Amino acid sequence: MPVAREVMAHALGKPDEIAVRSPERQLSYAALADDIEAGAVALRRHDALRGQDAVRGRDVRGDQIVAVDLAEPADTLAAILACDLAGVIPLVCDAAWETPRKAEILDVIRPALHLSTWPPPGAPRPGVPGGGGARASWRRSGADEWGAAAPHDLAWAGFSSGSTGRPRAIVRTRASWTESYPAAVALSGMDETDSVLVPGPLASSLFCFAALHGLATGARVIATGAWSARTARDVVWDADIMHGVPHMIDVMVTELERASGGGQQDSDAASGEGVVAGRAATAGQAAPAGTAGRARRPRMAMVSGAATPEGLRERAARVGVDVVAYYGAVELSFVAVDPDGAGMRPFHGVEIDVRPVDQDSGLGEVWVRSPWVAEGYLAGASGPFRTDDAGWATVGDLADLAPTPAPMIMNTKRLHRSISVHDHRDVERDIGVGELRLRGRGDGAVLTGGATVIPEDVETVLRAVPGISDVAVVGMPHGTLGAVVTAVIEPASESIPRARLEEAAREGLAWAQRPRRWFEVDRMPRTSTGKPARAAISAGLASGDRAVRPLR
Repeated sequence: MPVAREVMAHALGKPDEIAVRSPERQLSYAALADDIEAGAVALRRHDALRGQDAVRGRDVRGDQIVAVDLAEPADTLAAILACDLAGVIPLVCDAAWETPRKAEILDVIRPALHLSTWPPPGAPRPGVPGGGGARASWRRSGADEWGAAAPHDLAWAGFSSGSTGRPRAIVRTRASWTESYPAAVALSGMDETDSVLVPGPLASSLFCFAALHGLATGARVIATGAWSARTARDVVWDADIMHGVPHMIDVMVTELERASGGGQQDSDAASGEGVVAGRAATAGQAAPAGTAGRARRPRMAMVSGAATPEGLRERAARVGVDVVAYYGAVELSFVAVDPDGAGMRPFHGVEIDVRPVDQDSGLGEVWVRSPWVAEGYLAGASGPFRTDDAGWATVGDLADLAPTPAPMIMNTKRLHRSISVHDHRDVERDIGVGELRLRGRGDGAVLTGGATVIPEDVETVLRAVPGISDVAVVGMPHGTLGAVVTAVIEPASESIPRARLEEAAREGLAWAQRPRRWFEVDRMPRTSTGKPARAAISAGLASGDRAVRPLR
């Protein structure tokens, strides 16, 4: 969530400390504050936005929105924070979108300004006489001259499409992110001495939250922009905390394993000896070429966006990295967290209600009530985000129903099984509190011959087969069954025999879950956040794309 005022306070206290490092820029907190205030001055001067105060209404108009469409991550962060200071809503776009698609999406929302260059036209030039006084203002009094920020300001908008579908813009209040910061800090242990690696596009709320939270804390943010395995393998050595989806964390853990001689943790690091700036150091470990002499290596991985693969937590631990897995959505923010491998439990302040979807499946739809839920979609868009009159919200994700009744949520008239509200640090494992066992998005399920198959269940089994880099499961249309379960495999190196995969499916999956069609790709199509792009995969299968080959 935009935190311009916190950034300016850090700039006053430690102006020369690095705030953001990105592919093309490195900004100190002072330089970032200069960029923010100069941008805010230009936005206030813009005709379509002139006179806008902090946005507090719920009927969002186009003249309150600035589309932030910048490829450089440091510029994107400065623009988001400039919008915050100017009292307008930044709508964070994906720079990877092709121009026609971008135009189609923005034509629906009709923002007052499409910001595609930085600094914006009319921005004061720091250090130039008569340049508008942007440098002087924050240096005199921080952000005081810009007025206070209110928790209920509508202060951020971004896009949600998950791994399927067309992007929808969602808007949220300042407090729906910023007031969750203390609980997030309790999970990661982040403080202002840390370097935080954000290895994906800021159009993703996962990465935008991570970057803005890091800046609010006064940490150094390493923002790579679009995901690149090569870049991540290099910059991981400069990070204390890394964020990502499981695929990204796996790449970075593999790099740490390679440098550590196959994943055996150095005895000094394992014992906590050898401390640099209060953190466990790795003085005795081997480092790859170009990393010798670096004091840092990650101690924490925050992973979300998909199920954490079996064994990833243990592999990370062997190279000195703790893993905190969490579940959330753009519309819901944090929902549940697994800090120790014992299962997902409600995030601080969250109530979870798993409502049965039918009598026979054993699955329920996850409903959430918390302070972190977003306000809704922009421009009247429809999507999976739904609410009820009692303040509960869902995006259609499915989970197992509790095998035994968990404590009931108070103040509801529903009598189905649910998960109680608690902080994960206070969980007593012997009192029967339910764990959240996620089974994927309801609208991604494959309906085949009357059975409902959750792709993530099948993917979990197949990913355990040696030689598989990744797998995506989708449904292909079938004349009598409705759809058939279809697996698309990305091998780690050599092609994997279909017979080996079918054997694993027979051993680990029920009859209806077993893929009937098998395909292979050299490189899995992915969304900008690193997830398998199910829509692109399904389209490739339907079109007979030559890149998708039948597996023999």
